[in-house]
Amino acid sequence: MLDFQTTVRSRQSIRSYLPKTISDTDLQEILIDAQSAPSACNTQPWEVHIVSGDTLKRISQAMLSAFEKGEFNADVPFDQNLFGGKYEQRWREQYKFVFDSFGVIREDKEGRSRLTLKNFEFYGAPHACFLFMPKVADSVAVANDIGMYAQNFLLSLTARGFGGIPMLTLGMFAKQVKEILGVPDDMQLLYGISFGYPDWDAQPNKEHLGRIPVSESVTIHR
Repeated sequence: MLDFQTTVRSRQSIRSYLPKTISDTDLQEILIDAQSAPSACNTQPWEVHIVSGDTLKRISQAMLSAFEKGEFNADVPFDQNLFGGKYEQRWREQYKFVFDSFGVIREDKEGRSRLTLKNFEFYGAPHACFLFMPKVADSVAVANDIGMYAQNFLLSLTARGFGGIPMLTLGMFAKQVKEILGVPDDMQLLYGISFGYPDWDAQPNKEHLGRIPVSESVTIHR
């Protein structure tokens, strides 16, 4: 187990995995860590589905089919283009980072399309965690609680030598995911996390996307 500082500072989004599954014992420990997340009034509003094997393949196929048909049906819409100014600069830098790590140049439309499809193939991860939440008012507070659960989950993976990547794209086809997993429509799919054993020899995992200096995001008052 890594110490906390090493864990939190080395966590990164993993975009290539080994074909090796995480044991049930390790998975149970990760889920216990995630369950320790705080939540408003201790409501613990997360409903979590861990998916592997044939079920993961079925979801992947359903997503790929829906993507080809343009049948997007996110419960919680997200549009990166609404982020302007310095925020737009950051998401554009992130895209460039990912394209460069896979050796895809901007002009390579076919390569960019193949890279997009990797999202719905979970970047080759053998497991995915789908995070659902109840519809409560505008759901902002509930989504905040889900985020804290997800961060615990990701940090537990990192501390134990595994890795994952939170993916808003996995929420683009909520209807298909809920049908396959038997999740009622009154639950909202926020997003998913692909996870497993990182392939550290793969170029996408060899570099760590940086963060802005603390001084640019924090104001300390005394």
